[in-house]
Amino acid sequence: MKLVYPVCFYPNDDESYCVDIPDLNCSTQGENLSNAIEMAADAAAGWLLDSLSHGEKIPAPSKLENVSPDEGGFISMVLVDLDALEKNYSDKSIKKTLTIPSWLNEAAEKNNVNFSAVLKDALLERLER
Repeated sequence: MKLVYPVCFYPNDDESYCVDIPDLNCSTQGENLSNAIEMAADAAAGWLLDSLSHGEKIPAPSKLENVSPDEGGFISMVLVDLDALEKNYSDKSIKKTLTIPSWLNEAAEKNNVNFSAVLKDALLERLER
C-alpha cells in the first residue's frame, strides 16, 4: 500500500528543517531539505506500521488544499511505501526449500535440530561479517 501525506516543512537558520505530519500528529527534523523529506517519510512509515501492527485504523491522507502550514513554513507531499518497508523489515516467516546430504539430515533429526532456527542463525552470522 502506497500512501501520500501532506507534510509541513519549517526552515531553520542553520539550513535544517523541522517537519510536521498533521494527519499523523507526528514530527521529525532533518539536517537539510532532502534529509527532512527522507526523515518525514521514515517517521510516517514508522507511525503507520506501528498502528497497523496494533490493529489500529490508519488515517486517510488529507487533501493538500486542506492543510496550511504555520507562518514561514511550506507544504509538500511525502510518499510512504508500506509494502516495501514491510518486505524489508517484517519478521514474517517465509518458506524456503533447501538441499542437504541425507546423512546430515538423519543426524540432525536424531538430535532434534530445529532446521529453521539453525538456518536463520547461520544467515544472520554470515550477514554480520
